[in-house]
Amino acid sequence: MTMIFGVPLAVFMGQLMLGLINGAFYALLSLGLAVIFGLLKIINFAHGAQYMLGAFAAMLALEYLGINYWAALLLVPLVVGVLGVVIERLVLRRIAHLDHLYGLLLTYGLALIFEGTLINIFGVSGSSYPTPEALQGGLNLGFMFLPTYRAWVLVAALVVSGGTWFIIERTRLGAYLRAGTENPALMQAFGVNVPQLITLTYGFGVALAAFAGVLAAPLYPVSPTMGSSLLIVVFAVVVIGGMGSILGAIITGLAMGLIEGLTKVYYPEAANTVIFLVMILVLLLRPSGLFGKEA
Repeated sequence: MTMIFGVPLAVFMGQLMLGLINGAFYALLSLGLAVIFGLLKIINFAHGAQYMLGAFAAMLALEYLGINYWAALLLVPLVVGVLGVVIERLVLRRIAHLDHLYGLLLTYGLALIFEGTLINIFGVSGSSYPTPEALQGGLNLGFMFLPTYRAWVLVAALVVSGGTWFIIERTRLGAYLRAGTENPALMQAFGVNVPQLITLTYGFGVALAAFAGVLAAPLYPVSPTMGSSLLIVVFAVVVIGGMGSILGAIITGLAMGLIEGLTKVYYPEAANTVIFLVMILVLLLRPSGLFGKEA
């Protein structure tokens, strides 16, 4: 039997794959947070609740409307993203000129409202969402068995994350977004509707969270608390990568998932805290984060 540092190869690779899958969710969620903070300077504490809403919307759409997984993967991010647009227009815009702390407290309050409402309706026990028939089963790689759905989650997360980075960093629309946040008055003078750009950007960041929620529904129990348990870890990932760094969110999310997975193999007791230990170390050595810009 092939061993890696005293651990069977199948166990090592299995934990590595689980870590990579978790990292894919960290990347998607921290990417949404990075987009919202980097372009709008809003610390969106409702992000975990919006991820949870994506999973719940997919489950309820299947149960009551017969909307399958593939349709939900397209429709749910749009619906939850529209909810984000409404939140930005009606609530967040009114405090945009105030200190960032007000936005953090407000979005935290929204998260508690979403979570509390669904707990009152559905309780705290999780519900299961069926894996799509086309993605059932797995692939025998020789050294490990890879479930097809987990492979799909990884591919989908990488494609969406890479596409988001390309749009923001390499297209004219992304240039407008960056310029609109740095000098909104100048962009307004050139005829760009900056408030509309801000609204759509927040909606897009929320849609990313909902997309991650739909991906997560067949893997994890769908419950009102599934977002709150993940949010603190995702914020740690964002801090490590650098607040507002798009590339940092993607790379750091995947890397932290791998580190977490390897820690579960060699020192399981530290698996739940290793990301926070890395965060402390990074903040001591580079306060702006690995990919953040020095102030």
